[in-house]
Amino acid sequence: MSYKDDLMILNTTKYSKKHKQILNDLVGKSFSFLESLKMKGVGSKRMIIGEVSPNLITYMNTVSDINYGNIELRKHGILIFINKGLKNFTWAIPYYHLVMYKTNGASIHAQGKFIHFKNTKTFKENKRFFNKMLNEKIKYDEQYNFQNIVL
Repeated sequence: MSYKDDLMILNTTKYSKKHKQILNDLVGKSFSFLESLKMKGVGSKRMIIGEVSPNLITYMNTVSDINYGNIELRKHGILIFINKGLKNFTWAIPYYHLVMYKTNGASIHAQGKFIHFKNTKTFKENKRFFNKMLNEKIKYDEQYNFQNIVL
């Protein structure tokens, strides 16, 4: 496990310059206000988390509370914000790690972990956001398109 793997999920309940720097290193800086206006927003609405991989269970509410999360687009990846009681956790996923499946909601996989957002009203309201997220990943991946290289 590398230095970066240890820091993919951060406890961001309290603001920390160190955390901000780590997130900027992993997924790039946040979009500027003007860029975010042009994109018609860079954050999803709050969604209900249905299921997570065993290595993410510690970040979920243990009681029968509903778990919520939302996503923010960054220049080189996404941030998934998870609320556990009064604590906030941020999972940083660079685009080159991001894999998404549409399975009765959306399932986001990266770094041997996954999070599944339930197919509820708020998930359906985020349809345009998910399309935007996939378009950003495609734009990012196109920078590293090695298929057209002639040797």
